Amino acid sequence: MVGKKIKRNLRISRYVVYRETLVDYKEHFWSFIGAFVGIGLIAFLQTFYLTREENVFLIGSFGATCVLIYGAIQSPLAQPRNLIGGHLVSALIGVTVYKIMPDIIWLTAPIAVALSIVLMQITKTLHPPGGATALIAVIGSEKVKALGYWYVLTPVLTGALILFIVALIFNNMTPNRKYPTNSRLTRFFLKKVYRKK
Repeated sequence: MVGKKIKRNLRISRYVVYRETLVDYKEHFWSFIGAFVGIGLIAFLQTFYLTREENVFLIGSFGATCVLIYGAIQSPLAQPRNLIGGHLVSALIGVTVYKIMPDIIWLTAPIAVALSIVLMQITKTLHPPGGATALIAVIGSEKVKALGYWYVLTPVLTGALILFIVALIFNNMTPNRKYPTNSRLTRFFLKKVYRKK
């Protein structure tokens, strides 16, 4: 039974990867626009609304998130529950591990990443960039570490929500793209958008 489930998941993964990597210039255009606007908004907020001392709003794991939510929108790992939940769970783990063992990086870094993976699996919010979010909480700059649990709310939750809203807009602008896949949120969003037209 486990073997059949693994084979089924492997077939689904191959299909998603194949489908997402087809040469379709329109898809590439929308992937570019979504990632550009999503990261651009976060960078804009950081540049114009935060002082140079608070320059922590744009974290590296958001780049990896963009690959999923704008370039591989059909992937189960790119769906809203995974995007937001994965970042939140990982940020909480990373900050907690750092607070418990702040000076033992050779131990805190692997514990933060490993625990975040397991907790994302348990909560069904697996999002690969979440591992980086946990790691950043442990090895980030002193500014990041000084945020403590505020790191979970901003930059992590705020940034994830910005990327999610941009994904909702740009991934649903053409009939060929639908994000999130097969969810009530997609149907609700599309009804609201197309009702106005």
